[in-house]
Amino acid sequence: MLGAMCTEKRSQLTRRAAVIGAAAAVTTAALGASAGPASASTGHPVLGRHLQDLTHPYTTSFPAFEPDEAPRRETYATIEDDGYYMQEWRIIEHTGTHVDAPGHFIPGGRLSTELRLAELITPAVVVDIAARAAREPDTMVTVDDLQRYERRHGRIPDGAAVLMYSGWAAKAGDASAYRSHFPGFSVEACEWLLRRRRIRSLGVDTLSIDPAPSETFDVHLALLGADRYGLENLAHLDRMPPAGATIVVGLIPYEQGSGGQARIFATW
Repeated sequence: MLGAMCTEKRSQLTRRAAVIGAAAAVTTAALGASAGPASASTGHPVLGRHLQDLTHPYTTSFPAFEPDEAPRRETYATIEDDGYYMQEWRIIEHTGTHVDAPGHFIPGGRLSTELRLAELITPAVVVDIAARAAREPDTMVTVDDLQRYERRHGRIPDGAAVLMYSGWAAKAGDASAYRSHFPGFSVEACEWLLRRRRIRSLGVDTLSIDPAPSETFDVHLALLGADRYGLENLAHLDRMPPAGATIVVGLIPYEQGSGGQARIFATW
């Protein structure tokens, strides 16, 4: 009898939630009818007029740096059997859209829980090398690219995140094409930005801030060695303005984390 009463109570609550949820869905649709899933217009008093998600959905099929690093998931609980739905994941910190904390490469470097909120909300600029990357898939952002950017768009702000747009996010559905070749930053460009512009971060729409042929990870060593952080596997950088945006990095603060998955968005 008690079991039947509980089942009936759950059924009533489920029906009530469905009615409330349907009403909320109508309201949400009305508010966001003109906005796509990754971007929106906003009249928020703190945010800018525009919002852009820079995060790839976290899936088991998104390319990892090495094939055996790909995440795995399975259903842990179901509504039918347990009354709620939940998954169990097996993940590595450096898969999907994620952050490289200094401790990823630097002994004694700061870890995920030590990155301050003020560092994770920062001005951002986008350096577009997509046309060259289409011809030279292992190309690098150079000091000349940065100086050319500044002549066109103005000085890169101190404390900014400098994001490379190469067009590589469009290849994410093909692991071989995404992984076998990809652009990154040159160590000279990284050092120029650290020394001349005191940047906070480098970000890329590829698997690594170093280009694919690198075996010594010089850009990682230079950037993280300067106590800065990296952003990898960014999405939708082509929807951002070259200058004038702010990014918010919602890093998961894993205990003793060398980095980790993050929901990253831009506003301007």
